[in-house]
Formats: sequence, structure tokens, C-alpha cells
Amino acid sequence: MSATRPSAGGGPRGGPMAGMFSAPPAKTKDFKGSLKRLLKELGPERKVLSLVLSLITVSVVVGSFGPKILGRATNYIFYGFLGHQLPEGVTKAQAVAGLRVKGQDRLADMLDKSSVVPGIGVDFNSVAKVLFLAIALYAVASFLMWIQAYLMAGVTQRSVFRLRRLAEEKIGRLPLSYFDTQSRGDLLSRVTNDIDNISNSLQQGLSQILNSLLTIISVLAMMIWISWELSLISVVAIPISIFFSVRIAKRSQREFVAQWDWTGKLNGHVEEMHTGHSLVKVFGRRESAIADFSTLNTELRDSSFKAQFISSIIQPTTQLVSNLIYVGIAVLGGYRVATGSMTLGDVQAFISYSRSFGMPLAQIAGLMNSVQSGVASAERLFELLDATEQIPDTTAPVKIGRAVGEVRFENVDFSYSKEQPLIENLNLKVTPGQTVAIVGPTGAGKTTLVNLIMRFYEVDSGRITLDGQDIRSFTRDDLRKQFGMVLQDTWLFAGSMRENIAFGSQDPSDEKVKEAATAANIDHFMRSLADGYDSLVSDDNSTVSNGERQLITIARAFMADPAILILDEATSSVDTRTEVMVQHAMAKLRQGRTSFVIAHRLSTIRDADTILVMDKGKIIEQGKHEELMATKGFYFDLYASQFAKAIEE
Repeated sequence: MSATRPSAGGGPRGGPMAGMFSAPPAKTKDFKGSLKRLLKELGPERKVLSLVLSLITVSVVVGSFGPKILGRATNYIFYGFLGHQLPEGVTKAQAVAGLRVKGQDRLADMLDKSSVVPGIGVDFNSVAKVLFLAIALYAVASFLMWIQAYLMAGVTQRSVFRLRRLAEEKIGRLPLSYFDTQSRGDLLSRVTNDIDNISNSLQQGLSQILNSLLTIISVLAMMIWISWELSLISVVAIPISIFFSVRIAKRSQREFVAQWDWTGKLNGHVEEMHTGHSLVKVFGRRESAIADFSTLNTELRDSSFKAQFISSIIQPTTQLVSNLIYVGIAVLGGYRVATGSMTLGDVQAFISYSRSFGMPLAQIAGLMNSVQSGVASAERLFELLDATEQIPDTTAPVKIGRAVGEVRFENVDFSYSKEQPLIENLNLKVTPGQTVAIVGPTGAGKTTLVNLIMRFYEVDSGRITLDGQDIRSFTRDDLRKQFGMVLQDTWLFAGSMRENIAFGSQDPSDEKVKEAATAANIDHFMRSLADGYDSLVSDDNSTVSNGERQLITIARAFMADPAILILDEATSSVDTRTEVMVQHAMAKLRQGRTSFVIAHRLSTIRDADTILVMDKGKIIEQGKHEELMATKGFYFDLYASQFAKAIEE
């Protein structure tokens, strides 16, 4: 067993869910900074984004002429209708004069400033041409938007692909100590759920916001062209909408941060409870686990409801402002048509533009929901990407083929936290081919010792050498290729038996797989399976027993053919008969290799070349089994206690 390390919560935990119910952050630490950084991640897509922006601009500009052109068609119909009502042969001036005589001055003013021709009805040819032109413009605008949507989907997915790759590469550069202080479920949530949420935000938000902003500019220009006076009324909607949107967005942002934080906590709980499903049932903690899940699920539901509800208020609020502006424009526009200062077509176009002007404002307000959620997820991802990495490999590494196997510890100090020193001034020499057993009570530093050899942790002072070279002079990959591990907690992935055995080999041929299985005393078991070596391992490993899993991992170590072998409590979870098989397999595996054997069952390491007895990070005794028993020290007491316990049982 390893020495005590910091828990996933960063400190002592009172139970499997302790620390998970702490309140999430009240708000993003740096919303603007996280948003800017997220946009910077789109840097490699600058050229495509420029094309997308150009397509959106052309589409918006082309489409913005539609209402104006349709206004012309309305004028043709309206003025044709008026002209048809007037007698043929009468001039427009005569018709206007006749209306004034009747006291219909407003109608006379409108007729005077129009292009009505008395006696001439609707020019349907001109109306058809205008309609075809409008249809063509809208078709072009839509086609350009389809192209930009296709390009934007590519931009989003390539960017998210890079973020996933960065996250995966980052995980590979993080020290083991980082994972000691993180919930696995929350970490997985950052790499999966949060990145997916970023993808949705970019896909839905970026092009829509660009489209909405350009639409506002284009439509405003057309409105000013038609009537700058009416445009002033529409412009009033902008500051009012922005004011309400910002106020509401600030409140909803806190809830989005909480939403994704609780999502991570819930994923962590589900992952933990699923991994230990059998133990949860055995210890009668099922109801407690369900209660914990219910608490987390309730927190997530409440924060999600608040986030979605508050952010959804933005759009109807801006829509209300737009509707009030619309009413004002309709009333004033109707008055100006009646007085002849505007044509009916222009008023129709302006009303259409005012609706188009309010729509992008409402869209931007509605997209704040997606943007805020995406930025909250981006901040969680950036926290992972900014985590302190392990010390980089040397820039001038020493090349190593197959190590001879000499390992030395020279004045090594190490601690997981500065306040609690663990290993102090450790000196040890292991000669090539030697089998070194490491024993001691829980928390003595046994597993820590081998973790230091493989640089899963870095020593605080002193050095560790392999074949006379400081292990820091090698790259981590080259160093770890020298090691094979058989651990207490066996790990098999979902795949065939053959793939699991060949996992660590550079030459996974069928012949070598079978040789490794034979050496590990598991070839007969493999052949007895329905599909032999191609039989699949289930997700929960239910197809093989604990002992069979252990033998498969030993076969995997045979395939890797390491120079140095680490056996960490490899027989602690198997029955006596299987233990004999595992011991024989491990004895074959140790031949010709430097081996470190960590064991609690002292009877299994009696034939070790040397036994290190550790307590509180120090080697307090060292020697062969007979020598240590003769001294009647710490090891003697350990051995005697196990023997006495066995007699009592």
C-alpha cells in the first residue's frame, strides 16, 4: 500500500461524498478574459472565418434590399388602385384640385406627391418584375447563408477537435499529484460535457451574433435612407434592450457557473458509485448513495432552472421593447402616409425593417443564454489546461536501450506536502537481477518508493539513478519502457483477451501472445473460452475471475519484456490455489530481471534476495528473511503477528 496522499477533495474526507456538497463558485472568475481566450482558440480558422464574415455580410446586404423592393410593388398596386378610381382623361393636377374643393386636403396632398395616373390601373407586369427581383435577392441571400453555415460547422468542429486534443495532451503532462486532488467524474465532465457545450455555443452563437450585428447595421442604414425621423424611434430600442440584457445576463451568469459545477459533481458521484457498485450494496450504502445522488441532482436541477429561466427573460424583455417601438412606428408612419410625406410602400418597408431591426436584438439577447453557458464551460476547461504541469523532460536526454537494472537511491527526500515529510535521506542500492521485497505497515512509503523510480512523483532532494544515470536525464517514456508492473488492482480494457495481453508490447504477434500466456499459466484457460484468445472482456470484467485477471496482467508483463519488474500486492486478492499459480508465474517473470516486490503477506517474499523493512518513509531493517528473523526486530514482529494470526484463524 502507498503512503497516505491528499484526497480528491484536497484534504481529509468524511465519506464518499464529503466535499461534494460545497457551494459552487458564485460567478465566473473572468468572464471577459475567458471569452477572449475562447475566441483566440479560433485563431487557426482566421481565413475561413473571414470568408464566413464576407458571406454573412453579402447575404445581409443583399437581403436588406428586399423590403425596399417589395415596397415598390406595394406602391404599384396602391397607386394603380387609386388611379383606377379616378376618371380617365383627367390630369393628376385636376384630380388634386377637385379634392381640395371637396375639403379633402390630406387625400389631395397624398395624391399630389404620388405617381398616380388617373384612369390607369395596376401595372401587373411591373409588379411581377419587382416580385421576381425580390425572390432572386432572397434566394441569393439564403444560398450564401447556407454556405456560411457549412463553413461555420467546419470551423466549430475543428476548433473543438483541437480543444479535445489539447485537453488529452494536457492530461498526459499533468503530474500524478494533480489526479490525487481531483474527482475523476468532474475531470471527465470537463473533457466531455464542457467541450460539447462549448461546441454548441460556438455553432449556435458565433455566426448568429455576427449575422445579427450586421443585420442591425444594414437595416439601420436602410431605415435612415427611407426616413431618418422614424429611424430615431427605432434607435431608442438599442440602449434600452442593452440595459435590460446586461442586467439580466449578470444574474444568470452566476447560475450557469453553478450549473456546470454541479454537473461535474454529479458526474463524479455517478462515476464513483458505479465503480464501487458492488461495495455500495454490500455495505448497505445504496439508500445513502441514492440520497446523495438526489441531493446533487436537486442542486443541478435548481441551478439549471434558474440559469435557463433568468436567461430566457432577456428575449421577451427585448421583444417587448421592440413591440412598443413597432407600435410607435406604425402610428407615425400611417400619419405620414395620410399627409403624403411618405409613400405607403416606404412605410410598409420601414415597418418590415423595424421588425427586422428588433429581431436581431432579440436574437442576440436570446443567444446570451448559449454564450454564458459556453463561457462558463470554457473557464472550467481552461482551468484544466492551465493546471501546473509536471517538470518537462530534459532537452538533451540520454538515450537508453534495454537497461541492465541497477537502481540506486542517493540521499532521497520526498513528501506529498511540505508539512508532512514522508521519505527522508533514503539510500539504497539494488543490483541487476536482484529481487527486492519491500514490506512495512500501511502508509510506510512502499508504493511511493517505486512511484519515485518511475517519476510518477519527483524527489524533493537527492537523486535516483538507473545504471548509473540520473533518471531525470532520460525522457519519462524511455524510462518507463524499462518497467513492467503487476498491481493489486488489475486493469483490463474492453477488447479481446489477445489485445489485453499484447497491450504493452511493440511486437504483438499471435505467437508471442501465446508464449506469454503459456509462461503465465493461462494458455489453457484462454483455449477453453468460446472464442479463445479473441474472446471479449466485458466492461465489468465479469467474464474472468480475479485470479484470471491477475494472470492476464502477468502475461501482459511477459509480453512487454521489461528490464525491471514491479509487483505491488499482486496476490492479495486471490485464493490460495490461484496464489500458487500466480507465484509460479511471477517467479518465471522475475528471472533475469531486477524486481521490486511489495507485499503484506510476508510468507510470499521469503526467497527474496533482500528484504527492505520500511516504516514512516525510512528503511529501518534490511537483509534476507533468515537474517531479519534472527535479529528479532520489526520484521520479526510483523512476521510473528501474521503467523500467530494464521494459527488463531
